[in-house]
Formats: sequence, structure tokens, C-alpha cells
Amino acid sequence: MIKKPKHPGKIFKEEILQPLNLSIAEAASMLGVSRKALYKLVNEETSLSPQMALRIGKATKTDPEIWMNMQIKLSLWNARKREPKDVIEFPL
Repeated sequence: MIKKPKHPGKIFKEEILQPLNLSIAEAASMLGVSRKALYKLVNEETSLSPQMALRIGKATKTDPEIWMNMQIKLSLWNARKREPKDVIEFPL
């Protein structure tokens, strides 16, 4: 089985907030989002939205697709855990 990918919020916290010694409130202000929205992201309570990926990409001078790819990998990993068993394959 594939190892569970890290949540993009956790990566943002570990790779950006902690090394720069930024609080969630400070980072939220810099990103132009609410403290609550960023708190939920870095504590893995919500998925990364495309809008947040754009904001993080711009603030960190990184490609927003990198952040979205992290979320896609995690979302697919979670979906596979609940994969339906009643699907019949098409005869291709």
C-alpha cells in the first residue's frame, strides 16, 4: 500500500511557518486570508483550495501547481481508502 501523503497544510506549517517563526495570524495577514482559514489548513481540518494555493504560491514564490498536486495526491489516497467495490469494469 502507498504511504499516506502529507497534507499541504502540514507542509506549509513545517517548511514555511516554523522556519520563518511566523504565527498563523501573521501568515494569514500576509496571505490576505482569515486566521481561522489558515488555522484549519495547517491543522489539516480542511483541504487546500485552488485560491489558497495561488496565495501560498505567490507569497512563497513557488508554483501553485506544486501545492495543488500535494492536495490531489492526498485526496486520491483518501478516496482509495473508500473505493467502491461494486463498480464493474467496461469491456474495452
